[in-house]
Amino acid sequence: MSSSRLRSLARRALPLVLVAQAALGAAAAAPAAACPGSACGGSVVVAPLSQEPSDPGPCTSPEKVVCMIRAETPAERAESREVRMRYHALLGEMDRTECEMRAQGRSEEEIARKLVRMRNEAKEITRAGMSPEETSRLEERNQEKYGNPLGPTADQLHAKYGSWRAVSDAATRSSRAVDGELGLEYRPCPCGTEPSTRTAAPLG
Repeated sequence: MSSSRLRSLARRALPLVLVAQAALGAAAAAPAAACPGSACGGSVVVAPLSQEPSDPGPCTSPEKVVCMIRAETPAERAESREVRMRYHALLGEMDRTECEMRAQGRSEEEIARKLVRMRNEAKEITRAGMSPEETSRLEERNQEKYGNPLGPTADQLHAKYGSWRAVSDAATRSSRAVDGELGLEYRPCPCGTEPSTRTAAPLG
């Protein structure tokens, strides 16, 4: 793939993915009181944004999105950081949704299925703004890996992680590699506890 094509994909696909997820979160938001204060459920800037020039060459990161960021210009990276921060706001809404459901006494399975559905619905909205070629490539990858064009189902994740609580935790994680590339850290909003950082890999 040419360097210009890679930069084009990075400019269009990466922001679309995260903006659409943030938009979905606003519709699914639970009351803010379910989360302990404003110190959680969002981004923390932990490092300056890289000003290195676009590098469309071979990428050493196993994270495809990290490679896309490295192929961006500094200005495009700044846009991606803003988009990532809006994505973190969605994760905060998911945290608050989880807290509200726990306060209502909902089961671990109900909570997990809700959170996975929020993630997968966000992907569906996102792809409405992508080119047919980009959408097809993403859907083919997920179809081959999960048998589902939107990604893993709640049942597949339960089989992988072994418990519904673990599925919920996975659904609300943020990729440390992607966040670090943009100089960010996500501060989650666990129910009734001090803010902490979930560091394991997010859902595929």
